[in-house]
Amino acid sequence: MTSIGGAEMVDWNLAVATATRLVRPGPDVSRDEARAVVAELRRHAKASEGHVRGFTRLGTEDTHDTPVLVVDRPGWVRANVAGFRELLKPLLDKMQERRGSTPGGAVLGAVGGKVTGVELGMLLSFLSSRVLGQYETFAPATGELPAGANGGGRLLLVAPNIVHVERELDVQPHDFRLWVCLHEETHRTQFTAVPWLRDHLQGEIQSFLGETEVDPMTVLERVREAAQSLAGGRPEGEEDEGGRSIVEIVQTPAQREILGRLTAVMSLLEGHADFVMDGVGPDVVPTVAEIREKFQQRRAKGASRLDMALRKLLGLDAKLRQYRDGERFVRAVVDQVGMDGFNRVWTSPNTLPTKTEIAKPADWVARVHRKAES
Repeated sequence: MTSIGGAEMVDWNLAVATATRLVRPGPDVSRDEARAVVAELRRHAKASEGHVRGFTRLGTEDTHDTPVLVVDRPGWVRANVAGFRELLKPLLDKMQERRGSTPGGAVLGAVGGKVTGVELGMLLSFLSSRVLGQYETFAPATGELPAGANGGGRLLLVAPNIVHVERELDVQPHDFRLWVCLHEETHRTQFTAVPWLRDHLQGEIQSFLGETEVDPMTVLERVREAAQSLAGGRPEGEEDEGGRSIVEIVQTPAQREILGRLTAVMSLLEGHADFVMDGVGPDVVPTVAEIREKFQQRRAKGASRLDMALRKLLGLDAKLRQYRDGERFVRAVVDQVGMDGFNRVWTSPNTLPTKTEIAKPADWVARVHRKAES
């Protein structure tokens, strides 16, 4: 940044530098082995397109607008920083405007931007060793990371993490790599086959961010309440927060309502991907049952007590529930009305399940199918 007055609310370059410096090294592999892993992941990603389309019966647009990138941990960090910067721009612009009218706001903003950059970098360094793959829905192109030219995202496969987990689980590497690609390809298929989905999701996220309090005292008060709850120090007479994460506690009531809708959508997307990867599996992944059993055990226990505490604090345990609850929803609906019947979920935002319907699939079937048949 060239001047304090032009400082951004988040020092994105510092976030990348911090995460890159703190990121843990990947598994020990030779250069030839690394090249072989990258080549195999690219082959599996390509093969997954046909497997997923055939199983889901979702016709997709040209997926060349969504490139597949095999990256290392720093590459994943750089891609996500670019995505965060794009997605959070309206909120940060709003905060920047408010800061400009505050005495000393420029100086505080410069300091705060660096602090936030370091904090974001620390968080991304923690996550960068845990993500196997990711479909980046909101992915601006950068000098080293291409993205869809017409609003498409990009699919990331994090090679060192995939190798680390396949070794940890002691599973067949060829099968595990294809299994991971099936999951991520399902996400790419969801967004290329359902043109309105990206705009709908972006709209919900921007509504959520638009409700964010920008008054510093209000934010501090919410953080104080969050800290009290997490420490077990709630003011007398207040109800228990039910073990919610700090991310949930600092939200406004309007944000919680939006989050309910977002949670339902994300549960659907993640559960659908899990359902597809296991459904396709028996035909192309011979050891899929063993992989799923070992992977579920790993998800459930976490790597350590510290890992479990951080997952809870950051709300990552909610992500794990999305996989489980969403997969149950998809399986129940497909069992009841078949794959074509399930695919009515992609008709419009009105046919997406609510958070309540994720837990009660029969309610979604009754609402969507009876309405269509009446």
